Amino acid sequence: MRVLTVGEDALLIDLATPEEAQAWHAELLRRRGEGSLGAVREIVPGERTVLLYGVPDAPALRGELHGWSVTVRAAGGGPLVEIPVRYDGPDLAVVAERWGVAEEDVAGVHSRAEHRVAFCGFAPGFAYMTGLGARYGVPRRAEPRTSVPAGSVAVAGHYTGIYPRSSPGGWQLIGTTAVRLWDLEREPAALLAPGTRVRFVPLPAGGGA
Repeated sequence: MRVLTVGEDALLIDLATPEEAQAWHAELLRRRGEGSLGAVREIVPGERTVLLYGVPDAPALRGELHGWSVTVRAAGGGPLVEIPVRYDGPDLAVVAERWGVAEEDVAGVHSRAEHRVAFCGFAPGFAYMTGLGARYGVPRRAEPRTSVPAGSVAVAGHYTGIYPRSSPGGWQLIGTTAVRLWDLEREPAALLAPGTRVRFVPLPAGGGA
């Protein structure tokens, strides 16, 4: 673990694995919730990092962090969001071949896993969700699409993501959902936040989302 000073009032915790980053993020939130962390304006997780922004005394906290013992544990509780999905994506055949299953079995593999938002980025409302594990990792497309429709459910590496709006993208598309990931009229605007558990619910072919 490395703790780097960023500007005048921020610290970046650099970890070795995504699991460690998630564990540190959870521990930081826990300590802030109980009041033992001190004043920190924002705690922002990344794939292998956690950024602490708005730290009044960054040097002092940096020294404290090196003394913490944070253990990677099985994912605990968190809010659960169910997302109905029609598994009709154009890359189902590619993903099925990578997973070593029949095309019609992709929905079962994907929906049986409980997913968890590790971090957010790329676009407002886009969440990087773990849950599939390395066994079901798939590469990005060799040639990204110039336009991916909003609501596309996709996989890349060992992550699942949902495109909140139409945009270019290179992930493998396995399904679609009508759930709004980003809505400025909603509070909070993002449906999915780090730590949220996600369960995908398969819809019948031709069913509404």
